[in-house]
Amino acid sequence: MPDPTHLLHDLLDQAAARWPDRPAVTSGDHTLSYRELDAASRCLAAWMHASGLRRGDRLVVCAPGSTALPPLVYAASRAGVAFSLLHEQVHGIQLDHVLDDCEPALLVTDDTASQAAAQRRGLRTATTGEIAALAFAAAPVPASVPEAVRPGPLTVDPVCLIYTSGTTSLPKAVVSTHQQLTFSVDAIQTVLNYRPDDVVYSPLPLSFDYGLYQLFLATRAGARVVLGRPAEVGPALLGNLVRAGATVLAAVPSVADALARLLRRAHQDTPPLRLLTNTGAAMPGQTLQALRAALPDLRVQLMFGLTECKRATIMPPDGDLERPGSSGRALPGTEVFVIGEDGRRKPPGEVGEIVVRGPNVMAGYWRRPELTAQRFHRVEGLLPQLHTGDYGWVDEEGFLYFDGRRDDIYKENGFRVSATEVEAAARRVPGVSAAAVLPPQGATPALLFAVSEPAAGEPTPAEVLQGMREQIEEFKIPRRCLIVAALPLTGNGKVDRKALAALTQEVTGARAQ
Repeated sequence: MPDPTHLLHDLLDQAAARWPDRPAVTSGDHTLSYRELDAASRCLAAWMHASGLRRGDRLVVCAPGSTALPPLVYAASRAGVAFSLLHEQVHGIQLDHVLDDCEPALLVTDDTASQAAAQRRGLRTATTGEIAALAFAAAPVPASVPEAVRPGPLTVDPVCLIYTSGTTSLPKAVVSTHQQLTFSVDAIQTVLNYRPDDVVYSPLPLSFDYGLYQLFLATRAGARVVLGRPAEVGPALLGNLVRAGATVLAAVPSVADALARLLRRAHQDTPPLRLLTNTGAAMPGQTLQALRAALPDLRVQLMFGLTECKRATIMPPDGDLERPGSSGRALPGTEVFVIGEDGRRKPPGEVGEIVVRGPNVMAGYWRRPELTAQRFHRVEGLLPQLHTGDYGWVDEEGFLYFDGRRDDIYKENGFRVSATEVEAAARRVPGVSAAAVLPPQGATPALLFAVSEPAAGEPTPAEVLQGMREQIEEFKIPRRCLIVAALPLTGNGKVDRKALAALTQEVTGARAQ
């Protein structure tokens, strides 16, 4: 087993030393060995320094996954620069918010409108083509300062900012330091046990921390990660898994369900999958049953986590068969428990707010001291603990059972979505005066209710949804919209979510899409 790591790029240094010629990352038809990935990251780190980026600066990347992004991530770690990977659909108001919030020294994007937004702020930009040309150049870019005398990052320095939906109208960034990130990678790998001969197929975007950590876990194990397309659920999924020789699949329910359907009607080879992992949303039991029937050698490990602590619990292999409904036990070196409204720990079997304590708890929210104080509690003499806002209970053996949330966060296809953020985007659409979201209910997707401004004329559901595409990412936009005369309210003046559910059947004359 490799020595414990303390800086993110230590993962790559160790892998390049142990397995230099082993394939490290594949995207499309391009594969990098660990030797090539290491050399590319050093080349880009030298270029960053020569370009004026310094320890403590920020880098924002808003581009589709490719073999140029992993060396860029490790290069940022070497340079002491905190990176933030955004979903490729982030643009407009969302991107403006990120650029103003974290004030990056560099934005990497191929989108001309996003480049213009950065240039209006005096920010440097680069395209993915330029990054690839630099990363895979025959000779490294000379650095302006010898590597030996540059101030390197400390383990307590921020290395990653992940923007995530929350209870505000715009995303907030979770700050991870080197030591928090590397602890999480080591602890997760201890339980999942990725192997050097594994091919880890990840159809998840690198902007999703579940997808990003597939890169780090594969590097930790000396495995190869194949970067698929975000939320890959189409007919090509099965063929891609077979061609890649995938042995591990990082899945969300929509991906797993698509694979189960494809396997049921497949008349072709099946992939050599040995392990399926899941987090982000509960995996339907019937989906797992179908996958196990089609792939007898497949093992399943269900997990629970948040961006704020990366991973909280992991089930043993096939533990869901013995303990249906559980999401596993706390990571090694961490603790998960539940508390009541008085802050006291609940005994086994009683429902309370889930609290995570350990080195996997991240540093807090970027430039959000009040919100950080609400969620990240610093208990004197103890490791920091995260009050998750999720509720559940723990059994006598420490297995966690999830019981839902008490705030406005819901899961759509494995992604965390804030109802407040979606509603705020709808209200910015011309002609909409108020909006509310009814979160997904079982197999029923999220539904948006929009109130039109009488003076502006009533927009159609299609116009509302299209207008939202200029505000937030596509995956956050509900599939359906109802135009209503008014939103039902409780006696306290808040939106009555139960009445909204009834409106789906009772509203007459509302136009739906």
